[in-house]
Amino acid sequence: MTERKASATIAVDAMGGDLGYKEVVAAVVKSLPSIDPKDKILLFGNEDLLKAELAIKGLAQSKQVSICPTTQVIEMTDKPTLSIRQKKDSSLVRAIEAVKAGEADVAMSCGNTGSLMACSTLRLRQMDGVDRPALATVFPTPENHFILLDAGANPNAVSRNLVHNAVMGSEYAKVALGLKNPRVALLTIGTEEGKGTDLINSTHAVLREVPESQMNYVGLIEGFHLFDNSADVVVCDGFTGNIVLKVCEGLFHCLKDFAKDEMTKNPIRKIGALLTMGAFKNMKHRINPERYGGAPLLGLNGNVIKAHGSSNSDAIASAIKIGFDMVHLDLKEETRLHIEAANQLMDSISEQ
Repeated sequence: MTERKASATIAVDAMGGDLGYKEVVAAVVKSLPSIDPKDKILLFGNEDLLKAELAIKGLAQSKQVSICPTTQVIEMTDKPTLSIRQKKDSSLVRAIEAVKAGEADVAMSCGNTGSLMACSTLRLRQMDGVDRPALATVFPTPENHFILLDAGANPNAVSRNLVHNAVMGSEYAKVALGLKNPRVALLTIGTEEGKGTDLINSTHAVLREVPESQMNYVGLIEGFHLFDNSADVVVCDGFTGNIVLKVCEGLFHCLKDFAKDEMTKNPIRKIGALLTMGAFKNMKHRINPERYGGAPLLGLNGNVIKAHGSSNSDAIASAIKIGFDMVHLDLKEETRLHIEAANQLMDSISEQ
């Protein structure tokens, strides 16, 4: 990684998300102790509401937090392309515009996913050599974590897109997981050569030719390998990745309800639940999706973080931290260099 950048500014869409601006301000309060004193947070949204909430939280005079007034809000039900045309003074659009104008280094929103992706792509454009951006999300495992991408940005991927996902995921893992040489794998239905789809087979053929100095590609993995520490980065198309993401999140909440139901069925189990409460709290913390609330939209000429629409203050604070880490470690430039090398490899293979 390149030398750490001295300071960064994040543009936050304070009005997007299901829980409202108060949850965003609460996240800012939680974020401030962990960020560099030179870092800045710009809150885009209703000036009166944000001023009042910052005053309640004791941040009215903060030198690190500023309000950027906006008059419109993109709702979750708004159509993406139409919303960014008709609501140019929305908190979401203005946050993205701040990155484009160089007023901020990264934008973060819990708002409408389609609108965020459309606005980010139209305003910032893909970085040179990247055809489609990808959403990356972090999953916990018993031993460590892994990053899955694409988690939904590009459901109709071609082989070139998946190769780019592998490059972008590898570079992001160095930032998000602190790994020097992350293991990259391709998600399929069987590890035998030729068993996957044409998309998987053609992508695998390219990735195994990438020099180890550029990427640590470890090959094919199946779904049951996701949580056994087989890889640090798992590559797939956006259709598959979004299904994996939502199944895992649904399973987490299902298992939590199962455990609660079983532990409260009779007095003896209730006593056992009290005795093991500490262990269950620790397990809930380790696997809670809210710890990994920010999914970066990689491959753009600017840094963008998408948080869940239902994100609470902990999840939003996590997204803010990820945003600052991306800027401080110059993820965009590192990715650009490796994308260029990957494209040269794919061009040479196609000429053979």
